[in-house]
Amino acid sequence: MEYVHGYDKRENVRLQDQASTLVELLHYDTAYPAGSQVLEAGCGVGAQTVTLAENSPDAHFTSVDISESSIAEARRKTEEAGFTNVSFKQCDIFKLPFKPDSFDHIFVCFLLEHLAKPVEALNCLKKFLKVNGTITLIEGDHGSAYFYPDSEAANKAIQCQVELQRRDGGNANIGRELYPLLNASGFNSIRVSPRMVYVDSSRPKLVEGFTRNTFTAMIRGVREPSIKAGLMDEETFDEGIKALLRTTESNGVFCYTFFKAIATKQ
Repeated sequence: MEYVHGYDKRENVRLQDQASTLVELLHYDTAYPAGSQVLEAGCGVGAQTVTLAENSPDAHFTSVDISESSIAEARRKTEEAGFTNVSFKQCDIFKLPFKPDSFDHIFVCFLLEHLAKPVEALNCLKKFLKVNGTITLIEGDHGSAYFYPDSEAANKAIQCQVELQRRDGGNANIGRELYPLLNASGFNSIRVSPRMVYVDSSRPKLVEGFTRNTFTAMIRGVREPSIKAGLMDEETFDEGIKALLRTTESNGVFCYTFFKAIATKQ
């Protein structure tokens, strides 16, 4: 499956903006005990890896991704930050080269949304988790996006990204499904918490870091494939982007919800 957002430099920057903006919201409770062996499945360009390494300096992380270029960037970023508790390996999560029960914990962030068979992926990962070990999932849900002023064109532009991801076998609304997915994979003690990003002009860092540089940049990034696929015409799509940017003005509001789930293998 192709990564719907692409692998170019602009997408790399967007992922870094997203990670740095959302650290407190998503990771205030992400920490692993000293000596833990943690698998980060689908590390991408390392947008979350640096936070993991920083929050748990005495745990060891094995970060894997299918993309060789992403692994290289993740390694560069981690080494540049001075962390030595991470090792990297290029591999497919459906064909991991580890022994069963190798890890105390597994961390998965923004990966399942791109997979056609998320339950199968969770079942594969579960084999490498020790009994009583935990798995942590974080995913977004595009169906949770709402804003003021509202805009039909903006909502249609967002749906373009949802549809393109669906056609590629993914699910941009997967956040709401974390509990049933984990349940179907046989995990226990499942706990899911919604993490809403609420943005108005009193929160300028979120206005810039999330509404403008993360979410709107992501939707703008699917402009060409959306038009090529006949999902929207150029004028209406551009109107939608303009409407999303309108929410960054002094009387605008933007909301989006991520979902974080933690479960145990018994």
